[in-house]
Amino acid sequence: MTTPPADAPTAAAAAEAAAPSAPSLLGRIFAVVAFVEAFTWAGLLVGMFLKYVTGTTEAGVWLFGRLHGGAFMVYVAVTIVAAISLRWRWWVALTALACAIPPLVTVPLEMWLRRTGRLSRPAR
Repeated sequence: MTTPPADAPTAAAAAEAAAPSAPSLLGRIFAVVAFVEAFTWAGLLVGMFLKYVTGTTEAGVWLFGRLHGGAFMVYVAVTIVAAISLRWRWWVALTALACAIPPLVTVPLEMWLRRTGRLSRPAR
C-alpha cells in the first residue's frame, strides 16, 4: 500500500477549492437588503389581508407600504451596484431585479447567488 505524497491534494482540499469563497462586504450588504425587502413584502401582504379580507385595520398597509417602498428602492440600487462591482452577467442582474417584484423571491435568489459564488469578489 502506497501513501500519497505530502503535497498531493486531498479530497477535503479539492472540495474546499471548489466551494465558493465567503461573500464580500457588498455581497453581505446585498444579502441583508434582500432579506429586508422580503420581510417588508411579507408585512405588506399581512397588512393587505387585514385591510381587505378582515377589514380590521389599515395600519399594516400604511406602515409596511412605506417600508416596502423604501426597501424596494434600496434593493434596486444595491442590486445595480452589486451587478457592476461583482461583475454579474447581464441575465443575472436582470433576474435579481425581476426577483424583487413577486413576493419573497429575493430570499431564494440570495441563497442561489451565495451558493454559486456570485456574492464574492471575482478573481482577477
